[in-house]
Amino acid sequence: MIPRLDPVGLDELVAEAALLTRVDRKYVMTVDEAASVLSELPSQTRVLTLEGRRSFAYESYYFDTADPLSFRMAALGRRRRFKLRTRSYVDSEDAFLELKTRGARSATVKERIGYEFSARDELTARGREYAALGLESLGLRDLDTTDLVPTLATRYDRTTLLAPRGGGRATIDTSLSWELADGQQLHVPGLVIVETKSGLRTGDTDRLLWRHGIRPSTISKYGTGLAALRPDLPSNKWARVLRRRFHPAAIAV
Repeated sequence: MIPRLDPVGLDELVAEAALLTRVDRKYVMTVDEAASVLSELPSQTRVLTLEGRRSFAYESYYFDTADPLSFRMAALGRRRRFKLRTRSYVDSEDAFLELKTRGARSATVKERIGYEFSARDELTARGREYAALGLESLGLRDLDTTDLVPTLATRYDRTTLLAPRGGGRATIDTSLSWELADGQQLHVPGLVIVETKSGLRTGDTDRLLWRHGIRPSTISKYGTGLAALRPDLPSNKWARVLRRRFHPAAIAV
């Protein structure tokens, strides 16, 4: 799918991305649509390459209450909300615990700490302490972190592109799958999620996608995946992408 492009190392990618005032957009498309778009990338675009690899396996475990509170806050558009997950880079066996919060002024803050790769599917005592501090600052002092359990796992392969001349960067996620704690799974092999991260001006990849008639979508790997697997949950926020891109026949036990 990704055309032959020159490599870029992680340090340079991070250094260039750090200069951006980031505007993030997500796009959902089929494999064929993605291949058509990516074939037209500027020749100076570079791809993150580490030890000869251009695609890397990611895995996340999301922690929520039985309700599930974090999901409902997002689905119902609550101004104050949170998302707690481990993010693992499977190839290097590096893992982090990430807490994303949105406060009363709608400012999103994402922080993370290093985590044991072997414990990525559980919330350890250290993890609960870290979560409690962040949730307290959000005003959720009554939420007992022992109620937070692994609710959903997501897995996918990611390729990262760096556009020339400060044109932003983009990630391409493929081979997407979701798994509930009870083992029920959702595989959507024909789905591709592209996320662009650009500065104050529109990024090169955004303009390329728009020329192909592909516009940003409202999608959350956690929210959309859980809604697809749990039809009893509210899903209006992601109804369009669920209707167009997810199908009950894709769910496998």
